[in-house]
Amino acid sequence: MAIILGALGLFFPRILIIVLYFFTQWFAGVFDSILWPLLGFLLAPFSLLWYSVVINYFSGQWDTVSIAGMVVALAVDFGVARGADKKRRKN
Repeated sequence: MAIILGALGLFFPRILIIVLYFFTQWFAGVFDSILWPLLGFLLAPFSLLWYSVVINYFSGQWDTVSIAGMVVALAVDFGVARGADKKRRKN
């Protein structure tokens, strides 16, 4: 089951966020308000997922692996958006 959710997260991160939010307690206690998950859903879904992984699995400890994962998640989030913008401007 974890492999299926991982693959779903890689290809469709927003769908995974919706599934986790409505059917699990994954985001419970991670954020104080709904604003940050909503912004993460709209702007940086991979970073939102990785942040919740760090809070749930790494007990909120930001060590080398956690920071490297966040850097990769941010690069994927903003790299994908930049690539789509570049392609749109070209045409």
